[in-house]
Amino acid sequence: MLSPRLLATSHEDTQRPRCSHPFDARLRRPDHPAAVERYHLLPLRPRSAKPGRPLRLSEAAAHCRCPEAALSAPRYLTTREVADLLRIKERKVYDLVADNTIPVCRVTGKLLFPRDVITTWVEASAEFNGDLEALKALPPVIGGSHDPLLDWALRESRSGLATVYEGSLTGLEKLAQGKVQAAGLHVFEPENGGWNRVHIAKTPGLTSVVLIEWARRRQGLVVAADNPLGVQGVGDLAGRTVIPRQASAGSQVLLEHLMGKAGVSNDVGFLDTPASSETDIAHAVAGGKADAGLAIEAVARQFGLGFVPLAEERYDLAVWRRAYFEEPFQNLLAFARESRFAERADELGGYHISGLGTVQFNGAR
Repeated sequence: MLSPRLLATSHEDTQRPRCSHPFDARLRRPDHPAAVERYHLLPLRPRSAKPGRPLRLSEAAAHCRCPEAALSAPRYLTTREVADLLRIKERKVYDLVADNTIPVCRVTGKLLFPRDVITTWVEASAEFNGDLEALKALPPVIGGSHDPLLDWALRESRSGLATVYEGSLTGLEKLAQGKVQAAGLHVFEPENGGWNRVHIAKTPGLTSVVLIEWARRRQGLVVAADNPLGVQGVGDLAGRTVIPRQASAGSQVLLEHLMGKAGVSNDVGFLDTPASSETDIAHAVAGGKADAGLAIEAVARQFGLGFVPLAEERYDLAVWRRAYFEEPFQNLLAFARESRFAERADELGGYHISGLGTVQFNGAR
């Protein structure tokens, strides 16, 4: 339910018609703490309001007779309100949160959804086939692959950038379509032993894109605590149950390459439902549903699980050049140069950030 919003009568224009209000007299003082911040005081004519009880916004809107009056919407939405906005059931909203698909804030155990960010997220899902350079503004959204250090930095830097994580390859597609202004990537390229550059170059529509190194991360097999099965590498996955990632995830691209190289591609038992995030990998292993899954060391540490390192990958941010020079992204990069960013990387584990900010690819100008 929406929290009650208090409204009172404006004192600025004595010529306006006045309406009766059942509010505490102190709320008629705009500087009083009980008055709601940023809300203009509105002349209302409530019919059903009870004396001593403040009106809700919905009640005020229903009874307002003044055509010029405008009610400010609450900054945060509840789960029910998001479900109503998207025309879906509440259960589906919880699923989107669990899959890291929808932007959300967690406050004292409650889920809150910033209205502006949700609006941006919805708009970022729109179909687009036009000229990106003709757009006035790209949506302030980062897509692609999830990274815990990036997630934390976006919040702490107050960059204003939202996130929609759907895997590296899907992120590339949305970047080309103008649905996001940046995408996190960690796609292994066996043809040269590198990361991400070939995929950027061969994806249509990615002109004027810059590939910026974010971090090097240790990628490996997440196994049960103390590794009771004695897994030492991909070759030991034969006959084991593994939880895969979705086909568009960089982790799945790497896992399939390593299994093929080890000759066990046909000997591994995959769960039917792929994990949509590395957190899902950890949950599946911790819950005994899978013997192993491929994820970064930071996730294994977070859940107290075992970790078998396999590779050091490069996680990059592919960014439209125009967005790179705008304030939100520059705020993020400035924050990443602070000492507490390096401290956080050490706490998470498995990160090397000495190359952060290095340009790995610079598209056509």
